[in-house]
Amino acid sequence: MGRGKIEIKKIENATNRQVTYSKRRNGLFKKAQELTVLCDAKVSLIMFSSTGKFHEFLSPNISTKGFFDLYQKTTGIDLWNSHYERMEENYRRLKEINKKLRREIRQRMGGDLNELNIKELQALEAKMDSSLLAIRERKYHVIKTQTDKHKKKVRNLEERHANLVMDLAKLDGQDGIVETGGYYESTMGLLPNGASNLYALRLYQNQQPPLVLHDGTNDLRLA
Repeated sequence: MGRGKIEIKKIENATNRQVTYSKRRNGLFKKAQELTVLCDAKVSLIMFSSTGKFHEFLSPNISTKGFFDLYQKTTGIDLWNSHYERMEENYRRLKEINKKLRREIRQRMGGDLNELNIKELQALEAKMDSSLLAIRERKYHVIKTQTDKHKKKVRNLEERHANLVMDLAKLDGQDGIVETGGYYESTMGLLPNGASNLYALRLYQNQQPPLVLHDGTNDLRLA
């Protein structure tokens, strides 16, 4: 028995509609491929599914640009004319905006002021005052941030220094011998801000006892 005729109307079931679309799309692409090989034809197919998915077939013997150029040449229709006009209009708009911004920059630097009336000058002055206020606030914020950062570094270094001095003082108690041969005495002191303790070292000359050498009847004393 032959296949029955299918009524051509929209398939309401979304799943069935997608399956039918995929099968028939592949069939069209197969026929286009056959036309390209058998007849040396230039074929282009562009398809969008109901979900917006894009599919395309293009004969391998021509590029997309070449196909559209051939279409324009054959039909006499300029596909890019309206697009070019929109691009030109957009270019003119951007050029005007750029010109206006450059003029405002020159005016804020004190140039191109002769053409401004009193209201425009007052508006420019208000803008300059607002900009100057914002710049000063930002400058003070940066200064405060950097100052706090450096103060924190100084406190850390002072604490490290105090810890090193205390570790050195603990080696021999309150009084000890340093590498130079002298004596040191540790005393407690406070920093001006009272943040941490600071130890001070005071060096004394080492008082070595006299050395006596006996050589026969003569005594040699070295001080």
